[in-house]
Amino acid sequence: MGRVPHIAVCDDEPDIRESLAEYLTVHGFRVSQAEGAASLRRLVGKSEPPDLVLLDLRMPGEDGLSLARWLREHAKVGVIMITGSADAVDRIAGLEVGADDYITKPFSMREFRSRVKAALRRSRMAGEPPDEESIDHGELKIDFGRRMVTLHDEEIRVTYVEFEILGALARSPGRVLSRETLLEHVWGDSEYRDPRTVDVHIRHLREKLETDPKEPEFLFTVRGVGYRFRE
Repeated sequence: MGRVPHIAVCDDEPDIRESLAEYLTVHGFRVSQAEGAASLRRLVGKSEPPDLVLLDLRMPGEDGLSLARWLREHAKVGVIMITGSADAVDRIAGLEVGADDYITKPFSMREFRSRVKAALRRSRMAGEPPDEESIDHGELKIDFGRRMVTLHDEEIRVTYVEFEILGALARSPGRVLSRETLLEHVWGDSEYRDPRTVDVHIRHLREKLETDPKEPEFLFTVRGVGYRFRE
């Protein structure tokens, strides 16, 4: 048998936290619960940290956005932001600070399971033997073996999702990939997911790679369709 994935549920509402933990346990996952920032930090600092954190956006004290930033800086862990707001601003805010995905309360267990499985699949992919391929576009180099992006010989820090999107586009220069195609490439499916999720990550990549994000040299928008990498 393979290693059982470890999932941390961080929510200040005990009923929600315990119900998600019970559901995940019944479905064969190892689950830890955290009621707030301090307990989550302790979990991440242990010798067997979680593979995935389910993180409530709105919590008293240090909120989910601050914790997501901290996780991105201190841990290699998947993050799904849980928000009680249907407002796109809240969802995008989570992606802006480095969350891999989000889910809006109330949600169905089918949607919840889909997102958890996709996040764990990405985590497993990140731990697989490296792809030795590299792509050289002059000043921009993408090393799939080391999962490293360099521009003018300087390393550019990108998230797992940003790297996957950039890699998919760069492997097919000149070809237009729709938002749905990119969603399926990174998350495994496009069900339940707002296509604007891709727009947020593209914007981040442009801010990191382009001299002028408004006049891109690498990542081009094809209006009404999707994105393409320069030929």
